[in-house]
Amino acid sequence: MEVLMLVLVVILLLAFFRSSIWGWLLAMIVFVPVIAIQSRLSSDVFQLLIVALVLFVAILGLPALRRLLVSGPILKIFRKILPQVSQTEQEALDAGTVWWDGDLFGGNPDWHKLLSYPKATLTPEEQAFLDNETDTLCSMLDDWDITHVRQDLPPHVWQFIKDKGFFGMIVPKRYGGLEFSAQMHSAVVTKVASRSGTAAVTVMVPNSLGPAELLLHYGTVAQKEKYLRGLAQGKEVPCFALTGPFAGSDAGAIPDYGIVCRGEFEGKPDVLGLRVTWEKRYITLAPVATLLGLAFKLYDPEHLLGSETERGITLALIPTDTPGVNVGRRHFPLNSAFQNGPTSGKDVFIPLDYIIGGQERIGQGWRMLMECLAAGRSISLPASATGGCKTAARTCGAYGRVRKQFKMPVGKFEGVEEAMARVGGNLYMMDAARKLTAQAVDMGEKPSVISAIVKYHCTERGRIVINDAMDVHGGKGICMGPDNYLARFYQQTPIGITVEGANILTRSMIIFGQGAIRSHPYVLKEIQAAHDADAKRAVHNFDSALLGHISFSLSNAARALIFGITGGHGIPVHADDAVVRRYCQQLTRYASAFALAADVSMLVLGGSLKRHEKISARLGDVLSQLYLCSATLKRFQDEGHQQDDLPLLHWSMQDALYRTQQALDGVLHNFPSRLAALILRGLIFPLGRCLAPPSDELGHQVSTLMMQPGAARDRLTAGMFLPSDENDAVGALDAALHSTLSNEPLQAKIDAARKSGQLKTLDELERISEARNKGVIGVNDALLLERDYALRRKVIMVDDFAPEQLAAAH
Repeated sequence: MEVLMLVLVVILLLAFFRSSIWGWLLAMIVFVPVIAIQSRLSSDVFQLLIVALVLFVAILGLPALRRLLVSGPILKIFRKILPQVSQTEQEALDAGTVWWDGDLFGGNPDWHKLLSYPKATLTPEEQAFLDNETDTLCSMLDDWDITHVRQDLPPHVWQFIKDKGFFGMIVPKRYGGLEFSAQMHSAVVTKVASRSGTAAVTVMVPNSLGPAELLLHYGTVAQKEKYLRGLAQGKEVPCFALTGPFAGSDAGAIPDYGIVCRGEFEGKPDVLGLRVTWEKRYITLAPVATLLGLAFKLYDPEHLLGSETERGITLALIPTDTPGVNVGRRHFPLNSAFQNGPTSGKDVFIPLDYIIGGQERIGQGWRMLMECLAAGRSISLPASATGGCKTAARTCGAYGRVRKQFKMPVGKFEGVEEAMARVGGNLYMMDAARKLTAQAVDMGEKPSVISAIVKYHCTERGRIVINDAMDVHGGKGICMGPDNYLARFYQQTPIGITVEGANILTRSMIIFGQGAIRSHPYVLKEIQAAHDADAKRAVHNFDSALLGHISFSLSNAARALIFGITGGHGIPVHADDAVVRRYCQQLTRYASAFALAADVSMLVLGGSLKRHEKISARLGDVLSQLYLCSATLKRFQDEGHQQDDLPLLHWSMQDALYRTQQALDGVLHNFPSRLAALILRGLIFPLGRCLAPPSDELGHQVSTLMMQPGAARDRLTAGMFLPSDENDAVGALDAALHSTLSNEPLQAKIDAARKSGQLKTLDELERISEARNKGVIGVNDALLLERDYALRRKVIMVDDFAPEQLAAAH
């Protein structure tokens, strides 16, 4: 009898866990100990134990009973501890799509799926535009003239941008636009940003979060016909106004408002519309805009549109020549000359059809913005940051090889090597993330969590890159002037860090805070069940999600422990390259650990996790590094497993994996529940922390690669604008690098002759002439060395000015 009942326990456990491995495991956990203690218990006691087990498992294994006694009560508790979410927060959570971040949150990424995604490519038409119109634009840009003399783009540059359709890259061809892919949009911004931050912002804003994108997705047919063609042809210059003095990161608190009413418009009386009042700031292109996109809260106190008074955040598109619209003044963000300034209006009457999407889109403004932001933030800021870093890396490597101190290139000093390795390794990963994320957009995704990751990490790593590049250049980097190609990047880096979601907020509240709900395989389902007004359906759906969540958590706990012991060795990965396969195994190990840590954090901290921003930030760091590593492996595969690029791959992967380990350790070290932290540490780091940052030797290999002309260096900086003119500071530096390397044998001859006493002259140019005259080198050799000296001098020298030239700009 006892054996039959025990068998029933096993059957019920298997049924409860749908015959999964966890059902068998728990069955054995029950079966073996019970059999072992049977001989020590009396028959009555043993039967009572079996009955208790049967009742316990029956409650779990019979759905109706489980929902009544387990899931239902847990749902009630869950509803009480669920943190309050504002309408704007909910709309942000609902916006966008879940993509590869869902695999990472699941703890068991499908690497075959990622590596099989299409390779990022451009169409022949796109490549031609990038090679011709974009290169031409870049060649027209003199950033010193733009930022110091004019504080604006020259008129002919503005006209070229408009005439060639740079404002209409995302606009369909039927409206006269270029209809470029997200990958192409990203490539254009990257190249322009490598030349001028001002021009890059001017080009990217009309194609990012603004009127064109909002009209494409939500505009009425009439609005599209009226405005998109003008935007595509540059006849209209758009801006979008969201941020104001009293609503920055908390954009849902905007005080700007519109009141539904009737009024006179363009001579017509009794027009149904609204009077809008706003005060906005930091609005890019506002001083020169002809079309103003505006976000405000709409109210209908007279109920002209229906019974509701508060209609929610609404978006409108207003021609800037509308009476009452105030524009024209400028902000001056860190010496960048892109047009940016405030806009305001008081009781400006506009007709109802100025609302983007028409009347049916009233109150949907925040969701519209969040969905567009998910796509736009995936492209513009990662691309602009990466473009600037390509210039930094290219020039950093060349300058490190050309500039010598103590008779040795400065790039060969170990301290400088360390900085240069960070430049190269970070750029390799940034560019990989930029391309993969743009590819996701082209595949139809609106990756809200991933867009926050790439925005944050490309701009933050960009800060590291430009700081290190400035250190490598030393005095050359800090002296402003026409020949300084780094200082404006250095000055303007905080702009990208601040806009479209300040980085501190993005890291501490958005990446994990949004990802935990959107990307987790079960949490969103549980929350949706908790909000379901249908009690029966709510319990049924919650029960199903809860069972899956329990199985999911147990699976990740076991996987985290096993993979922590094995280091991920043995995990099956479908990848042809052994290097890629091993990194995938390590990432799977940490994805399982992350999924476990995330679940325990949500279970233990509940609604208070929202207030534990440092814990949330570190969990977001883990998710971010996992995504950046995924993108880097995808890049390495798509580029054909280039062996010359292995130092870049290894440095960036080892750096990111080490950061992953340290972020998890930070979560555990600071976790409020010490018992939970102790258990998690035992599961995640059973053998301790085993990863180290990239070695000095690996850093040496990266810096050497950057200082040596070749395919690997070209791939690292591919997509930047590289001027061929030796009168250009960047063009001269590249020419100087080639000249230095090719003329070193000749320079060695002169050095040897000088040491032997054959050459007496102290001045370098005169010494070249003396060497020629004494037959140490030939006539052509002398010409080469004289050119080499001129190039080296040009790239080493810094700008100087007469006092009147430094007077306040007129």
